[in-house]
Amino acid sequence: MSPPVIGLLAIVVLLALILLRVHIGVAMGVVGFVGLLMLRGLDSTLLMAAEVPFQNINNYTLTVMPMFALMGMVIAESRIGPDLFRACNAWLGRFRGGLASATVVTAGFLGAICGSHLVGTVILSKVALPEMRNYKYDDAFAASTVAVGAPLSIIIPPSMSLIIYGIITEQAIGKLFMSGIFPGIIMIAVFIGIINFRCRKNPALGPKGDKYNLREMLRAALGVLPVVVLFFIVLGGVYSGVFTVTESGAIGSLGAIIISICYKAINGKKFWLAVKETGATIGMLFALLFGTHLFIRLVTLSTLPHVVSGFVVGLGAPIPVLMFLLCILYLLLGMFLPEIPMIILTVPVLFPALMAVGFDPIWLGMYLVLMMALGAITPPIGMLVFIASGLSGVPVPKLFKSVAPFIIGDLLVILLICIFPALCTWLPSLM
Repeated sequence: MSPPVIGLLAIVVLLALILLRVHIGVAMGVVGFVGLLMLRGLDSTLLMAAEVPFQNINNYTLTVMPMFALMGMVIAESRIGPDLFRACNAWLGRFRGGLASATVVTAGFLGAICGSHLVGTVILSKVALPEMRNYKYDDAFAASTVAVGAPLSIIIPPSMSLIIYGIITEQAIGKLFMSGIFPGIIMIAVFIGIINFRCRKNPALGPKGDKYNLREMLRAALGVLPVVVLFFIVLGGVYSGVFTVTESGAIGSLGAIIISICYKAINGKKFWLAVKETGATIGMLFALLFGTHLFIRLVTLSTLPHVVSGFVVGLGAPIPVLMFLLCILYLLLGMFLPEIPMIILTVPVLFPALMAVGFDPIWLGMYLVLMMALGAITPPIGMLVFIASGLSGVPVPKLFKSVAPFIIGDLLVILLICIFPALCTWLPSLM
């Protein structure tokens, strides 16, 4: 059996194991080990199994993950999330669909300080859904804003997905973070536009909320000002080169802890829970990376990326056609895979081929993350829609119907960055 065939067969077997609910890290480790055994024999495989994961995981860059994870977990365990929603509601709630718009903006802020769409979904479901129900919002419409707002956490920095992409492709994580700022802001604006249009067309979806006077609005904004300042310090430091991405994560974690203590938003029990959840999350990610690097070594030695590169270059297809094919691929994968396994499964094979035909690596990282965010809410198995359905009690088919206009909005943003790639690359180019 030729090496490229072994590489292709490994991907097929890996997908089958994932569909059988085998842990992605275990599946990649097993497939990588067996594939290397077929390619290089027992002695060489045992040596690589011992050395390759350690060499790649023993990497200072990876310390960025526990730092930002702790920052997010502290935010999740404190009352900062509810305070953010109240502040956004004070400014936007007076308009039709204002609470829904406040939910999307809050999701953007949560994305900027926790980097996890699962954390964002849980916080928004606990905070925003009861408030929207109090104001007689349509249940499906309210839950849909939670589902579509949560993926902003993997677009707006810091993003675990962009960190993993940067590690695999050896791209600067700071530049990848900067690539998500404009697409994230544009997506929030598009979603608010969709909410406003739908509520004007059907006022029963989202009635107006309470009006706040200027003093109350400013007081609400001042209540979350330290969190906003922390976000700008973290990203501003990375952008200006004052400190590294890892150092920014440490500053962000420390800042989140200090803010939570000063506002009496967290106690010892909640902090310990945040530490334990961080440990569990990072343990899962490192187990995933352990199997990932074995699988990547298999894919590399199989010469499959070289074969795919030759095939893609030989096609002579224009870049827009390749973008469309990527769009279809990631929509299909997004129906049943979380974003990090998608990156690990596809990027080692596709990245060399796409670089060979002229894709910008920073732009490509953001494009892939946007596609994964779209896949997370796309039927028939949009993971975040199912989570939002479980948390809200809204039937899945009804929720998918309400999410549909936001899917169109997502596609418009993706089309926009394809037409104007500088939206992703301009800020990173200045670093």
